[in-house]
Amino acid sequence: MASPIDLEPPNSLSSSAPSFAIRPNNNNNNNHNNNSFLRSISTKEPLNFSEQYPYSPPRLSTSALPSNTYSQPSTPRLSFTLNNPTKSVDEDHPDFHQTSYRCISSVLKKDGQILSVAVSNGLVYTGSQANLIRVWKLPEFTECDHLKTRASSMVVSLQVSNDMIYAAYADCKIRVWRRTWEGVIKHVRVATIPKVGSYVRSYISGRDNMMKHMGPISSLAINISDDILYSASLDKTVKVWRISDLKCIETIQAHNDPINDIVVGDDGVLYTASDDATVRVWRRNFCSGDRPHSLTVTLPAKCSPVKTLALTTDGGVLYGGCSDGYIHYWLKGWFSGQLQYGGALLGHTHSVMCLASMANYLVSGSADSTCRVWFREQQDCQHVCVAILQGHRGPIRCVAAFPRLVNEENEDGCTVCTGSLDGVLKMWCVRRTSISDKGKGSSQNACEYFEIA
Repeated sequence: MASPIDLEPPNSLSSSAPSFAIRPNNNNNNNHNNNSFLRSISTKEPLNFSEQYPYSPPRLSTSALPSNTYSQPSTPRLSFTLNNPTKSVDEDHPDFHQTSYRCISSVLKKDGQILSVAVSNGLVYTGSQANLIRVWKLPEFTECDHLKTRASSMVVSLQVSNDMIYAAYADCKIRVWRRTWEGVIKHVRVATIPKVGSYVRSYISGRDNMMKHMGPISSLAINISDDILYSASLDKTVKVWRISDLKCIETIQAHNDPINDIVVGDDGVLYTASDDATVRVWRRNFCSGDRPHSLTVTLPAKCSPVKTLALTTDGGVLYGGCSDGYIHYWLKGWFSGQLQYGGALLGHTHSVMCLASMANYLVSGSADSTCRVWFREQQDCQHVCVAILQGHRGPIRCVAAFPRLVNEENEDGCTVCTGSLDGVLKMWCVRRTSISDKGKGSSQNACEYFEIA
């Protein structure tokens, strides 16, 4: 999931805010031959952050690091304690794996910044600054359709459910398309939320604020089992839309600061992330009348605004990416069902802007222009950074992760799609093989082709 358009954390000084200017790629060619990663572990205990810099990201420059070093950078402005020592790596151990990756496609269109991405049924949808949604067909990653409206607003969030595409625009509206498969792939626009008639009636009755967001929409989430579409906004509210008739049935006053991202689990639990440095958990009670959603717990994120969320498929792990570069995660107890703080993933030097979860993999995109791939161990929930995807020249605004189309024996991995504020859309193949297959393939960060249109 992606963070909202505003990139600077609130209450931060302009002198300490990270620079998002497009930077030239100064990596040496020798880096391309050394993209295997050893194990690094996450912290397993809560971190003691310095109160002197509650919102400032670590002021490290990736260009200042040695070009062949992929170890976790130090964070001089943040204090933390590692209670567990770093694991040693024995390459002769039967469970040791090596990860390789490569950029298989890189596309630059005249659409401006890439702000949102979604994957469904072998199709990739990308929303951009130029009021355009492009549709790409897998595995060849060729453009097969595009969706455009008359409104001159950027596409900030995308959600796909079955054959319905929901797109949130900066004009506070959600537009809906239906996908058809008759011979060729086509998309037909079927609705706009809120409906014009409903909005006019609400305006006349003085309840227009119940129908339309008063600020830009930042995120969408769908609960198919309950026939519900959620929309979060910078106006600090979450609106609940009934999909069958596209009516607003509830407005949740969720936070005291702008809401950056929302996700919903298969059990119907709603998670909201905000600039107030918290993640809130909401449950729906069908016997509560006009306000069925109730707050169950508030999860603090160590005094840093939470920009993006991701939830594992089974709902067992919740991730929150923050503006200080940390990714906090919470574990759900198997018996109690309560979320408990599990630790933080260290590595990014600037704000974490987007997260995506697939199987045991977590993909994080950051304003430091890098994308990290983390592997989660099943037994102890330790996280290993297995790849750092470098190639963008601007902050990575959105990511999507899905299974590899072809997996060989003794290997797994994922395919990652990244969209950046530099206007480039990249597709990556991440391959994790057993140490016994170490000689197979190459570990290169090379691009097969680059398309400019």
